Amino acid sequence: MSRLVVVSNRVALPNESRAGGLAVALQGALEEHGGLWFGWSGKRVREASSKVHGVRSGNIGYATLDLSRREHDGYYSGFSNRTLWPLLHFRLDLVQYSRENLQIYLDVNARFADALAPMLREDDTLWVHDYHLFPLGAMLRERGIGCRMGFFLHVPFPSSDMVAALPGHGALFGNLSAYDLVGLQTRRDLERLQDYTRLYGDGKVLGEGRLHARGRDFRAAAFPISIDTAGIEAQAQKSEHHPTVRRLRASMGDRQLAIGVDRLDYSKGIVRRFQAFDHYLTTHPDHAGKVTFLQIAPSSRSDVAEYQALRTRLEGLAGSINARHARPEWTPVRYVNRNVTHDVLTGFFRAASLGLVTPLRDGMNLVAKEFVAAQDPENPGVLVLSRFAGAVYELPEALRVNPYDIDGVAEAIAVAADMPLAERRERHASMLKTLRRHDITAWRRGYLAALGTASA
Repeated sequence: MSRLVVVSNRVALPNESRAGGLAVALQGALEEHGGLWFGWSGKRVREASSKVHGVRSGNIGYATLDLSRREHDGYYSGFSNRTLWPLLHFRLDLVQYSRENLQIYLDVNARFADALAPMLREDDTLWVHDYHLFPLGAMLRERGIGCRMGFFLHVPFPSSDMVAALPGHGALFGNLSAYDLVGLQTRRDLERLQDYTRLYGDGKVLGEGRLHARGRDFRAAAFPISIDTAGIEAQAQKSEHHPTVRRLRASMGDRQLAIGVDRLDYSKGIVRRFQAFDHYLTTHPDHAGKVTFLQIAPSSRSDVAEYQALRTRLEGLAGSINARHARPEWTPVRYVNRNVTHDVLTGFFRAASLGLVTPLRDGMNLVAKEFVAAQDPENPGVLVLSRFAGAVYELPEALRVNPYDIDGVAEAIAVAADMPLAERRERHASMLKTLRRHDITAWRRGYLAALGTASA
């Protein structure tokens, strides 16, 4: 393959930690092919500047731009997080739209295009990531860039009617036709993109995953992202001996641990998860003292009122559940509102008998996959998984639940807590086999191979 150029909202520089699976995958792809990683530096400055910061490590170049405070507030905090994020997670009621923020979003993408275009070669392969950069490909085409271009959307693609409710939707989603290959997490996302293209995108569907819009044919397909399965397995085994993990195990005694790990966000369904655990304790009094629920939910976007309100509500729910159900020797809910290092987290997963992954909507949800990979195959825990997480299509052996159904989730928790060892082993073995076959390396190689055959 020719030189690979990766574009993402943030760039993982060589001296930064790469705990995230995506950063590791992109780094691996760049090391394999040699190339360039371009995006925002993460820095906010007083005034916008066209200066590109460059650094090199081995066969990879890193190029970043700073954003002005106004650009950050309009492009990132405003349009990306207050408009596109809720829209893409099916929460039209939470969308905050302004023409000013849309214009800043478009202006930042144009500034990225202006800075990146001179660095590109005709035989490059360009891979753009996520909703922050929807229009970048079209803007590069306008600047005469003809190289092969791919785009990957890490979050869900919503129903066509919801997309069409966004003012100016055509200036964003219609421009996906500038890419040669649009990657999505699931086949349902692909179906919704095809519907949008046909109904509102002034285009047509030529066949499964073959579309035409704005005078261009392009392809779209599902490429479910995954994890470093072998790495998680090894890390979880090693982390069993971490002092923090050992203290957690000791504090549990002979009780089972149920764990939820999410960035603090309304899309993760944490409020309903708390309510379901409360209902489980109420409807299964014989389980009193049997299960302790640990929810780890570090704050995100703490400057946004909706997230502040969510944190306050979860703190109140945890307190009220414990007030109703706790015993002197047992606290039913442990709520942690801060980051836990990844090595400790995998150790927690291995210690847990239940994994509660119940988002209201999620593109994939890698926590579900990491929970499975971290388990002890001889005595594995049970994954309770939302039907609205992309991971459900690859992990059908999980206990699938509707997160809006409090009774159903509560019953699934009870079933998981009582599941016999033989059934737990059978379910886990099947899921682990899938994750070993379709790991993060297979994901990025599969995408790039498909992009390589897409017409430039």
